[in-house]
Amino acid sequence: MTFWKITLCYDGTSFHGWQVQPERPTVQGTLAAALEKMTGERVLPQGSGRTDAGVHALGQVVSFALEAEIPAENLLRALNRCLPQSIRVVKVEEVAREFHARHSAVRKSYEYRIFERKMEGAVEESICPPFLAPYVWDCRWELKLEGMRQAAAMLCGTHDFTSFQASDPDTSQRLDGAAGPNPVKTIFRSAVVRENGLVVYRVTGSGFLHHMVRNIVGTLAEVGRGSLKAEEMAGILAARDRTAAGPTAPAQGLFLVEVEYGVRTGAQV
Repeated sequence: MTFWKITLCYDGTSFHGWQVQPERPTVQGTLAAALEKMTGERVLPQGSGRTDAGVHALGQVVSFALEAEIPAENLLRALNRCLPQSIRVVKVEEVAREFHARHSAVRKSYEYRIFERKMEGAVEESICPPFLAPYVWDCRWELKLEGMRQAAAMLCGTHDFTSFQASDPDTSQRLDGAAGPNPVKTIFRSAVVRENGLVVYRVTGSGFLHHMVRNIVGTLAEVGRGSLKAEEMAGILAARDRTAAGPTAPAQGLFLVEVEYGVRTGAQV
């Protein structure tokens, strides 16, 4: 067996998320079908995490093993010939047996993009171009970034993020035997910027709960529009209650940007 680590970028618009679902197009299912077509082997590629329907990726990492002997450069070319143009393999690496795209990850980075219809100080409302609309939240409110930046910075550090967890969280068993995902995560970077005509939220953390980034963005938008104060973010974290935070931002503005690994588990063999 040869153990592979591949990096994908994909447009999530036409997919029902990463994870295989019966009779629905998913990124995992499409990749598995491409591998079977190429090699005749049925494998279920493991992603670094599940992306929801409509969410995109610039650097999703996937691991799997194949019996077929294929050079890395040939595997890259063959996969891109078999996959739809909405999914591209950008890197292929042979890795050690113990490498796992999800379990070996140490940090993940996401980016959320917001199109502002009403810019601060602008008289007229902007119109979101149709070629941009599938990749941004077309936000109808004027957003004041100063408060959003202050609130975003308060998320850095190690916290219990239950308030930003999906209302229907994953109930799978944790490695320590407890039920459900561990809500304690460490955030290394949490920042809001305005660039290229968009408001962009960037966050890097040790891990993320289901809908966590989208729920954070929805809360930051409430701060930006004036419905919440930046200093309320500390209380929202402390509440450990989903109803304390803001709404869930739309899926299409979210991008998985990068997944980072430790040197030993991710090293090429």
